[in-house]
Amino acid sequence: MAERAKLEELVRLQGVRVRGLKQQKASTEQIEEEVAKLLKLKAQLGPDESKQKFVLKTPKGTRDYSPRQMAVREKVFDVIIRCFKRHGAEVIDTPVFELKETLTGKYGEDSKLIYDLKDQGGELLSLRYDLTVPFARYLAMNKLTNIKRYHIAKVYRRDNPAMTRGRYREFYQCDFDIAGQFDPMIPDAECLKIMCEILSSLQIGDFLVKVNDRRILDGMFAICGVPDDKFRTICSSVDKLDKVSWEEVKNEMVGEKGLAPEVADRIGDYVQQHGGVSLVEQLLQDPKLSQSKQALEGLGDLKLLFEYLTLFGIADKISFDLSLARGLDYYTGVIYEAVSLQTPTQAGEEPLGVGSIAAGGRYDGLVGMFDPKGRKVPCVGLSIGVERIFSIVEQRLEALEEKVRTTETQVLVASAQKKLLEERLKLVSELWDAGIKAELLYKKNPKLLNQLQYCEEAGIPLVAIIGEQELKEGVIKLRSVASREEVDVRREDLVEEIRRRTSQPLCIC
Repeated sequence: MAERAKLEELVRLQGVRVRGLKQQKASTEQIEEEVAKLLKLKAQLGPDESKQKFVLKTPKGTRDYSPRQMAVREKVFDVIIRCFKRHGAEVIDTPVFELKETLTGKYGEDSKLIYDLKDQGGELLSLRYDLTVPFARYLAMNKLTNIKRYHIAKVYRRDNPAMTRGRYREFYQCDFDIAGQFDPMIPDAECLKIMCEILSSLQIGDFLVKVNDRRILDGMFAICGVPDDKFRTICSSVDKLDKVSWEEVKNEMVGEKGLAPEVADRIGDYVQQHGGVSLVEQLLQDPKLSQSKQALEGLGDLKLLFEYLTLFGIADKISFDLSLARGLDYYTGVIYEAVSLQTPTQAGEEPLGVGSIAAGGRYDGLVGMFDPKGRKVPCVGLSIGVERIFSIVEQRLEALEEKVRTTETQVLVASAQKKLLEERLKLVSELWDAGIKAELLYKKNPKLLNQLQYCEEAGIPLVAIIGEQELKEGVIKLRSVASREEVDVRREDLVEEIRRRTSQPLCIC
C-alpha cells in the first residue's frame, strides 16, 4: 500500500508538471517528453482494483429464484419425493465436495467439467459432479450391500450453460437408486416405472423413454471393428446423435478420433435403428450381433425388461434406441433416458428444446472401485432432471398467465376499528399455537380496506375480523375473501371452522 501511495504521489506531481508546461506554452518536444514520463508512471501504477466498478450479478450458469418460482419448485419436489417414498426409498445426504481422487476417472470425457477446489489443509477436493459416485463411495465406506435410497441435492459442472434450456453450472439432481443382488430386470423395471410415474404426475406433456444396454453397444462396437481402447470415446460420440446428424457424428469418429470410415459405416447401420420388443427379437437373430456373447446377454435382459414394463403398463412409453449411449463411464448394463416430446401449443410460444428430462441405468462395478477388496454391489438408478422440468413448467405457467400462490397463509387477522392491536396479537397467537397458518399487518391501526386488499393480492382465502362489538359478544367475524360472505363464529370454534373451510387436517402437536 505504501509503495502504491508513493507512485500515486509521483503521478500527481508529474501531472502538475505537464499541466504547468502546457500553460507556459513550452515546446512540443518538452511537453511530449514529460507526458511520456507521466504515462510510464501510470503504467507502473496499474489499475486501482478497489475503484473498479463492481457488477452485481450471479455467477455464470447460476440463478436466483423468486418466491413464485420457488413455490412451483416446491410442488415439483413434493411430487418427486412422494413417488420415491411410495416405492419404499430411504433418504441420505453426502458432502457437497468430495476428495478429488473419489471423482477422478468415473465420468469419461465429462471429467473436464468437474470443479476442482484449491488445496484446503492438505486435501485435494472437488465439488460433486453428480450424486451417483458419492452414493457408491457411501456404500463402500459403510460396507452396505443392500439399500433403496433417494437423494435430492445440488451438483456442479463447468459446462457451457444454456439457461433457457435448463442447463446450469449449479443445479439440483433428484436420484433414486436400488443397490443389492436381485433377480434380473425387476429393479430396473421399477426404476423405469418410477420415472414414468413422476413425469406423468408433473403433467409436462408427452415424453418418451429411450432404453439401450451398454453390453449391446460394446458387443456392437466389437463386431463392427472398433479397437478396445476406443470403445468409451466412440460411445461418447454416439451419445450425441440426439443433438446432431449421423454425418456429423461420423465425421467426429473418423476425423477427430481416428476410426476407419468403413467401421463407422457399420456402426451407423445399427445406431440409427429404434423400436420396441420386436427390434430386440430381430437383433437376437442378427447373424453378426449374435456372435457377441455380451450383446446377446444385453438383448436377453432387454426382452425380459419389456415383459415387466408391459405388466407395469408403461411399455408404450418405452423405445429401444440403439443410439442411446449415455456418456458416463460407470454404466455396465441397461441405460435409459426420457425426452420431452412437447411442442409449442400457442402462437408466439418458444420451442422448449430442453432435451433429456430424466436418465439412469445400471452400474454394477462402481462400488467395487472404492472397496479395498474390489467387492461389487450391483446398483441401478435414475435421476430426474428437475431444472429442465422446471423450465417446462415455468414456461407453461407464463403462457397460461396462471397465478401462483407463494404462501400458504389460511387467514389474516384484521381489525375493523382503531386501538385493537393487542387483540389482534392475542388472536393471531392463539391461531399459531393451534397450527393455523395466519398473518397480520404490521401496523397499529391499519385500514380495513388495506387489510382486505392484502388478502386478495396474496391469495389468502379467509379474514378473521375483530371489532368492539365482536369482542363484547365473544365472536369473530370470519369473511371469505372470494365470496365476501361474512359469518359470526364463536371464538372457541374459530380454529375448527378455519380448518373446515381450508381442508387442513387436525394438527397433532
